[in-house]
Amino acid sequence: MTPITLLSFLIGYFTILVGVSYITSRKKSDNSAFFSANKNSKWYVVAFGMIGTALSGVTFISVPGAVGTGSFSYFQFILGNAVGYVIVAFVLLPLYYKMNLVSIYTYLEQRFGYLSYKSGAMIFLVSRTIGSAFRLYLVAIILQRFIFDAWNVPFAVTIAICLILIWVYTHKGGLKTIIITDLMQTFFLLLSVILSIYFIADSMDLNMIETFDKIKESSYSQIFFWDDFTGDTRNFFKQFLGGIFVTLAMFGLDQDMMQKNISMKTIGEAQKNMLSFTVVFVLINIFFLSVGAMLYFYATQNGLDVSALPTPDYLFPEIALNYLPILPGIIFMMGLTAATFATTDSALTALTTSFCVDFLNFHKKEDPNAPSLVRTRTLVHVGFSVVMLLVIMGFRIINDESVVTAIFIAAGYTYGPLLGLFVFGMFTKRSVTDSLVPYICILSPILLYLLKLGLEKYAGYGMSFELIVINGAITWIMLFLTSKPGLPAPDGKQ
Repeated sequence: MTPITLLSFLIGYFTILVGVSYITSRKKSDNSAFFSANKNSKWYVVAFGMIGTALSGVTFISVPGAVGTGSFSYFQFILGNAVGYVIVAFVLLPLYYKMNLVSIYTYLEQRFGYLSYKSGAMIFLVSRTIGSAFRLYLVAIILQRFIFDAWNVPFAVTIAICLILIWVYTHKGGLKTIIITDLMQTFFLLLSVILSIYFIADSMDLNMIETFDKIKESSYSQIFFWDDFTGDTRNFFKQFLGGIFVTLAMFGLDQDMMQKNISMKTIGEAQKNMLSFTVVFVLINIFFLSVGAMLYFYATQNGLDVSALPTPDYLFPEIALNYLPILPGIIFMMGLTAATFATTDSALTALTTSFCVDFLNFHKKEDPNAPSLVRTRTLVHVGFSVVMLLVIMGFRIINDESVVTAIFIAAGYTYGPLLGLFVFGMFTKRSVTDSLVPYICILSPILLYLLKLGLEKYAGYGMSFELIVINGAITWIMLFLTSKPGLPAPDGKQ
């Protein structure tokens, strides 16, 4: 696979996305279409398209790469995700539809007060920006290595090109466009992972039945790890519980993912969307783990030294682009591009929506679709693209490429207070001290970090996905200690 071949594929791919954007936004591209797709989305279209958004390029590259050291232990986390999605469908979605929310964080204003609301929205902006930047960073280093290094293009320019292309096809239609492009990109993603298994197996002279038998009989197929709760981050209870709460926070309390769910006409359609999405999500992750096992089989058979790669994240692109024929390489790029940009375009739209609604109060304007507000929304969209660029360049300086782990560690610190706020609001009847909530949201991750250091040093306990659970619990406890019985008055006064 030559760099010019890969670049030509990317140009053709984005040409299709821009064409879809033109079709979806030429009739109506006001703020209502951008923020909520005019509340007219079809549940089955959203359900299928959300697969691409939920998986991202991190799943596409890092999950297969991690099989070498973790076997199929990641599937314990996926099982927790599935339970979390069901809770979102039957606990959170009814709340959002009952309150007819555009931004889900307006719930916090009605339940707690103004500063609690702004704290929740700000947590999302910071968390989603960091998480999306991590995801795009991982794919950008792959694009840089296999395409843009051939012409000595600076890494910052590579990132800028990606963000400009995303902005071009999302800045008018927003969510209305993304629902359709996600549908297309999810199809490419699923096709890519299935065909990748086929081509790797074919290169090893295996048919599909022999392939899955080989995976099943290998040590890679071990899913459940019950021993060493203290030291092993693969322990079932850590992974499963972490999966539940990461889903609740990073999905159910995330404007990016919920923006699609609340764009449907009824709660019933939204719940059907969530349940069907959950089934497909679990199945597709089995395929991703199977790709990982096949990559390690292939590396062993062909004498590829995996330890010589910068990180296991490079294993899939290394084999697909340097060892397999052209067609599997193109299919890999198709899946990687689809997974990455389905996530990033959705995140930029959600960040723009949250800022416009939660901080610029578009939903309180007499005419939210006024031309001046549309122009403001466009500027906000550009602003978040620039912020994303700067954050990614910060990661480049740090040069930590263990992205799949870093994303969930970062989420444990940033989303934890949001989890604590929502759980406290939904399952207690107490009034918080609104003025203290911002300080609690800042203090909680600090206490979590100190607790993590102490447990590692004095008890030999290594935290992983349970970080977010403990962070949420710390926030909840501090909210409880500073609250008083009884709900706040309707006007928000304590």
